[in-house]
Amino acid sequence: MFSIEKKLNKKNILPNYSSKANEHQYADDLSQITRADADDFIKVGTDTDKKSLRSGTFIQKDNSILHCSQPRSGVDIKGIADSLKKFPWLDKYMWKLIDKDKDEITKHALTKPLRGFFIRSQKDAKIEKPIQTCLYIAKNEFSQNVHNIVILEENSEIHIIAGCTTSQHIKSGSHIGLSEFFIKKGATLRYTMIHDWGEDVYVRPKTVIHIEEGGVLISNYVCLKPVKSLVTNPITILEKNATATLNSILVAGKNSYMDVGSIVEFNGKGARAEIVSRAIVAGGTIISRGHLKGNVPGVKGHLECKGLILKKGLLHAIPEISGYTPEIEISHEAAVGKIDKREIEYLMARGLNEDDAISTIVRGFLNVNIDGLPPKLIKEMDQAVQETGKNIM
Repeated sequence: MFSIEKKLNKKNILPNYSSKANEHQYADDLSQITRADADDFIKVGTDTDKKSLRSGTFIQKDNSILHCSQPRSGVDIKGIADSLKKFPWLDKYMWKLIDKDKDEITKHALTKPLRGFFIRSQKDAKIEKPIQTCLYIAKNEFSQNVHNIVILEENSEIHIIAGCTTSQHIKSGSHIGLSEFFIKKGATLRYTMIHDWGEDVYVRPKTVIHIEEGGVLISNYVCLKPVKSLVTNPITILEKNATATLNSILVAGKNSYMDVGSIVEFNGKGARAEIVSRAIVAGGTIISRGHLKGNVPGVKGHLECKGLILKKGLLHAIPEISGYTPEIEISHEAAVGKIDKREIEYLMARGLNEDDAISTIVRGFLNVNIDGLPPKLIKEMDQAVQETGKNIM
């Protein structure tokens, strides 16, 4: 039997890896990036092809900024250290949403060199093409530490595709990523994060998002490949008439541990939120969380967590709702189960073999259709989903 208590107490276990790495040469043009690196980047949505439709690019390799560009006006994209020097006012946003002394992760981050990115969309700017970022580990047993700041000024709109990954040869390492998002009045952020880590990598993203009146967030988080230990419980704070849609798609293979789930704070009347989680256990562990907190009247929220167990492991769903005042509408539903044999038989009766039938069901359950992703990545994600289905046989 699995000990759930033991599984739940793995949050702050991190190996003591070095945060020192050699400096990597800056690439003035995306075409100067090596083919090996480019192949790793595309797995998480970062396209180095000149024909890629992007409004800007930020790539960090270990501790080095490998490339940074913003080919169009209306948006700022820079390394966080350089941005703090260029924009003195930015300092007031650092550690504004995340408490420095919250836990061992934040205290650890304070002792490390300042790395990460700063993105700001200017007031009323409508940036149609996605901005892409990639945080990349190329050194074995390396601890990457970043602090990212994203600001959307009033009535602006941007789409960010954020990838985090390791080189194919990496066996172990760690990534601590602190991110603070400020979505101002009437602004809209579409945010897609894709993780593809090495099998022995420890990952601790810590994210807080503040959405002002009338702001909108559409967030997609995808992790389909094995990871040693992943813990991320982002917090979204909603003010008056703000809206958030938070989707996560997880697959935990053998020896993978994932503790993932969003927390939403309803702080303004008329705020709306939906959390949707799809999780598949194929030999690993998933702690699937979600918490909606109705702090003021006139808010609506729904939490949906559905999971499939394809191989022996643990899928532990923890949906929570809290209400502190009358006149709120908050609900949740959770379901954990297996693939219905009748569905497999139905598809096989129409000409599919058993492997393809299972893959089709898994693909439909995960539903990884996300706008703006490169065709190469869509193909790779589809292949990963197919392999998930086939590997349970």
